[in-house]
Amino acid sequence: MVKPIMRDIFFLNQPSEPATEADRKTGMDLLDTLKAHEEECVGMAANMIGVRKNIIAVHMGFMNVLMYNPKIIKRSGAYETEEGCLSLAGVRKCMRYQEIEVQYQDINFKQQRQMYSGWIAQIIQHEIDHCCGILI
Repeated sequence: MVKPIMRDIFFLNQPSEPATEADRKTGMDLLDTLKAHEEECVGMAANMIGVRKNIIAVHMGFMNVLMYNPKIIKRSGAYETEEGCLSLAGVRKCMRYQEIEVQYQDINFKQQRQMYSGWIAQIIQHEIDHCCGILI
């Protein structure tokens, strides 16, 4: 189900809690909401739809990928960039990494570990920041 976008800064600044299999519906809602905003958005975290759980959805080429409890375990190639956010107006400068390794649970809650680089890595970092209560 497509959910409204959360814009409350106080809510968005709060760290999220670990996701469990009981949060599958939130994951599906997140995918639906990302799809509904695909013209203006390439990734979302669950707190952007009003749920403080460690869940992100990322547009990767021709599909959207759901990650439960994503955690960056390696990073390299720091660079400065500017990003916008569907929950906030304008753009802001931030530091990102060209390459990251992420540990997460997939849509079936199976443990995964994957390397990402470039634009996809940047999106994942932005959404993981959301889960940590960090706004860009």
